[in-house]
Amino acid sequence: MAITISLVFLFGLVLFFLLRSKSLGYGSAFVAVMFGFHLASTGAAGPMNNLTTAVVNALGNL
Repeated sequence: MAITISLVFLFGLVLFFLLRSKSLGYGSAFVAVMFGFHLASTGAAGPMNNLTTAVVNALGNL
């Protein structure tokens, strides 16, 4: 019996344990999670793309 696990879930689990062991800072974890959402093209990728676009536009207007 083959079990498939989403890569997003696996990366999230790895990030959780890295944060818990304090091997990874919160800023790095945020960047890694955003990168994962963009690569995985999950249902959350659309809102993440919109968030990234909004942040870039907001920084450009400063």
